[in-house]
Amino acid sequence: MTLESEEDLVLLLANAVDQWFRYYAVEHDDRVRDVLCNAGLDFYKAGYRSEDDLATLLIGTFVGLASTKINTPASATVH
Repeated sequence: MTLESEEDLVLLLANAVDQWFRYYAVEHDDRVRDVLCNAGLDFYKAGYRSEDDLATLLIGTFVGLASTKINTPASATVH
């Protein structure tokens, strides 16, 4: 698939992310969608161009809802 515009890329990522939500039977959530879209964009930049490839990578990388949580250290964390 050759993308002709930024809108095409957005649609490609949205469809791949939707496949992740369907695969894990998870309700749509904006925070999770943002995590998955950012990861999908990174995969796209790495050369993965098809919706199926992107969805497969997302499904394999983010196994279930818990894997989409981003751990942010608290300010009280000792390094």
